[in-house]
Amino acid sequence: MAGGTGGAGNGDAAGSSKVAVPRGIAHLVCGRRSKWVVLALWIIVLVVVSPLAQKLTDAQKNDAASWLPGNAESTQVLNLQKDFVPESAPAVVVYSRSGGLTAADTAKINKDAAAVKAMTDHGILGSRLVGPQFNQQQSPVAAQFIVPIVMDASGWTSLSDAVKEIRATTGKSGSGLEVHITGPGGFASDSNEAFAGIDGTLLYSALAVVIIILLITYRSLSLLLLPVLSVVGALFTAEAAIYLLAKHGGLVVNAQSAGILTVLVFGAGTDYALLLVARYREELRRHDDRHEAMALALHRAGPAIIASAATVALSMLVLLAAQMNSTSGLGPVAAVGVAVGLLAMVTLFPALLVIFGRWVFWPSVPHVGTPEPTRTGLWSRIGDRVSRRPRTVWATTVAVLGALAFGLFSLNASGLAQADSFTNTPDSVVGQKVQVTYFPAGGGQPLVIISKAGSETQVKAALSGVKGVVPASVGTPPGVTPVKNGRVYMEATLADRPDSDAAKTAVEQARSTLHAIPNADAKVGGGAAVIKDTSEASTHDDMLLIPLILVVVLLILGVLLRSVIAPLLLIGTVVLSFAAALGVSALAFKYLFGYAGQDTSFPLFVFVFLVALGIDYNIFLMTRIREESALHGTRDGVRIGLAATGGVITSAGLVLAGTFAVLGTLPVVGFAEIGFAVAFGVLLDTFVVRSVLVSALTLDIGDKVWWPGRLSSSRPTEPLAAPREEVPAEHP
Repeated sequence: MAGGTGGAGNGDAAGSSKVAVPRGIAHLVCGRRSKWVVLALWIIVLVVVSPLAQKLTDAQKNDAASWLPGNAESTQVLNLQKDFVPESAPAVVVYSRSGGLTAADTAKINKDAAAVKAMTDHGILGSRLVGPQFNQQQSPVAAQFIVPIVMDASGWTSLSDAVKEIRATTGKSGSGLEVHITGPGGFASDSNEAFAGIDGTLLYSALAVVIIILLITYRSLSLLLLPVLSVVGALFTAEAAIYLLAKHGGLVVNAQSAGILTVLVFGAGTDYALLLVARYREELRRHDDRHEAMALALHRAGPAIIASAATVALSMLVLLAAQMNSTSGLGPVAAVGVAVGLLAMVTLFPALLVIFGRWVFWPSVPHVGTPEPTRTGLWSRIGDRVSRRPRTVWATTVAVLGALAFGLFSLNASGLAQADSFTNTPDSVVGQKVQVTYFPAGGGQPLVIISKAGSETQVKAALSGVKGVVPASVGTPPGVTPVKNGRVYMEATLADRPDSDAAKTAVEQARSTLHAIPNADAKVGGGAAVIKDTSEASTHDDMLLIPLILVVVLLILGVLLRSVIAPLLLIGTVVLSFAAALGVSALAFKYLFGYAGQDTSFPLFVFVFLVALGIDYNIFLMTRIREESALHGTRDGVRIGLAATGGVITSAGLVLAGTFAVLGTLPVVGFAEIGFAVAFGVLLDTFVVRSVLVSALTLDIGDKVWWPGRLSSSRPTEPLAAPREEVPAEHP
């Protein structure tokens, strides 16, 4: 499918320049007999992979280790503590009553604690009563008990059944006594509820968005079915491939990467379909034989589609260098999804188009000799206006985008507190507010300290002097053997919430103090330590991965456009677009939606999706401009390229923005923020950066934009209005 630049001009061109229909892979996909072979092979593949795709959820790993930074101290503690206690997430059952607890309340609390302690199902390890808490008049005002819950291989998803059973046992008295379940177990259960049915929700939401936009774009029920069928086939195949890699190849998949996979395959796959359909429609106006038309469409659009997919896939693979396991695991999952999407859109989709014939475009069937509507359409008029004063246009656009980027000062990507991570207010959030009112806020998520046996006294004394640690809480909890395999296990309660700055400071001081004890080899983990290590790893990943992704994109653009100036120009515009989108998003999150902040991974994920996917539209535009510049010169090439690609790129941008926007259907702030930022950034790139900024800059720079390629000094081979005739190659 390698394509030269001697492609078609405008749809109404016909005449002097002789271009043969290519043979090879492009022709093989859509040949008179081979198209049926392609379809048959895909049917066989889908029959085989469909059962495997449905197993992807079972292969997900949502345990703590699959999310945390691999070499962090908190992760080391998590692995070491398995020798003492199984990995667990304590649920905290909190009781309170306005005006204080009654004797009946106290009896109920003791009864509930005893009943939960006797439970053995769903990994419940008994309970430990803490309280009641008294006011200054020594009247009981609140009580709580802690229930450790063992997590199985599925991680936090296994906690829901345990929390449901605890909730059924404790219930609500209906007499004014408040009962809430919070702590890691409570939050995990509410998160599981938020993510329940995520695959189906995202699949059907993305499917609805694609269908609506394709229907508006094509105004044809018959045509929209083919890209939808192709992209669904690509998604099933990708899910099956990822399941096999997770099951037998060691690939780590979690709920986050599986959810993003659906959005990415739908968005990117539909974009490639739109680009191919637009080029195929052009060729149908020049060729009576639809097989020849598709071969030429694949030959000419193929390089841009492949370069686009390669940009996304390689950018995603860069994520393998991340310290965060959740980030590094997303890389290959997303890369496989894009690669399979590309394969489907350059094999299955063109085969289906050729099989169904021209009538699939009904009621707007492109016939030979009909004029190309883009020549006089909206984007042609925009190109004409931009070409009048390109320097003024790009300077004004840069100033506006730069002003929008100032919103970055409102960005607060230091991490979201657990209570701020939901778009609604689940029971665990309400319970935490009650808990921190009466008890040490870190009671449900203690520090975990593991050191060499024999250092217990020194460690305990050192921890008791750390600000933010409750001195009386330092020790080995009941039911845990303190020494195993030459190491000792202890816990300590924090006075502050584990996701607070004060708790992070306490972790830092605890580590500094304990690391100074000779021969103790003490390590500090637990909830607050995990949050601190995650924040630091995310900052490291931002600093490392963002420059690497820019280098990857720059190299691909350089090879594709055979230029130095054009890739630098495109990279600069995309980075400016990213900054503006992030600035507007930060302002919207703070003042419109009222979100408390952003997850630590938010800037990196938005950057990856906006740069890797946003560069698609610049690739589609610039490859067409380069193609037309070889025939008509750079100035006319910009106008023709913008006119020819404007409609399809706009539709592609709407599809991609819409599919990412469906992340907002989940009641999770992190997903909603990524969905909003990427959707807004894609629209900004589609309607402003690509159509106005890139076009104006290219017009102003002129032929030098192709330096050091031959187009930087060559003259056009054809005048703008010169006709050209395609000469079909013979069929085998």
